[in-house]
Amino acid sequence: MDTETLHFHALLSQVATATEEALEALLPPASSPLTEAMRYATLSGGKRMRAFFVIETCNMFHVPPTQAVRAAAAVECLHAYSLIHDDLPAMDDDDLRRGKPTVHRKWDDATAILAGDALQTIAFEILAAPKTAPDPAVRLKLITRLAEAAGARGMVGGQMLDILAETRRTPLSLEEITDLQALKTGALISWSVEAGGILGKSNTDALAVYAEAVGLAFQIQDDILDVTGTAETTGKATGKDAEAGKATFVSLLGLDAARKKAQDLVSEACDALAPYGSAASGLRRAAQYIVAREN
Repeated sequence: MDTETLHFHALLSQVATATEEALEALLPPASSPLTEAMRYATLSGGKRMRAFFVIETCNMFHVPPTQAVRAAAAVECLHAYSLIHDDLPAMDDDDLRRGKPTVHRKWDDATAILAGDALQTIAFEILAAPKTAPDPAVRLKLITRLAEAAGARGMVGGQMLDILAETRRTPLSLEEITDLQALKTGALISWSVEAGGILGKSNTDALAVYAEAVGLAFQIQDDILDVTGTAETTGKATGKDAEAGKATFVSLLGLDAARKKAQDLVSEACDALAPYGSAASGLRRAAQYIVAREN
């Protein structure tokens, strides 16, 4: 592993640690099955890529670390909610997440649904607090944009399209899969990249191009790992998309072309960061990491 890669992994680890510490303090104590499930789902590790995007862009725009880590914790709470619900029998029906039993397997469906609901609401509670940003207008923009990214015009809308695709007579086209994943995966990543600019009251137009390309590259790598990975390396069941006959970037493009597409998107993302110069070096490394990861 070269020096730059080692530095990036160290940086990613620092962000994960800081985010975990913030979540430990912000989540309610484990005093009931509900709060135990909330903490189990949120504090069970993970790459913390969304948190990384928040904190890295906050650094670029000179946002105080105490504000940055709260926004990072908020998006990780919302992401954890989405994973809990995504794993339910009515959705993907998964038994493993991050190498551990999914919430509905460890408890039950009702507890999983309620834990997800509670994590979604606490994300907005965190953003609404003055500690996240002293300016009410900034807090309102963070909340509004996250609601858009997570709702019917974002992640939830993308999940619905994914469910509907399973009963279609014809598989989705490449354009349709791209649109679906821009909502299901990309919207929350876009918010994470945008958050630093909102907190720093700066223009984020160039970052929007980066976020769109990185979000799509992330999903393509997920599709690749579903084919090439194992449950031991990915921490979740693999091969489920092919088994279900779902159209993916790999099924439509083939493995080699999907890898090339992901690499092209990384180049596009890095090119979009030119206006930020060396200040965006962490974001460049993150884009490269996304298509090199094995989980």
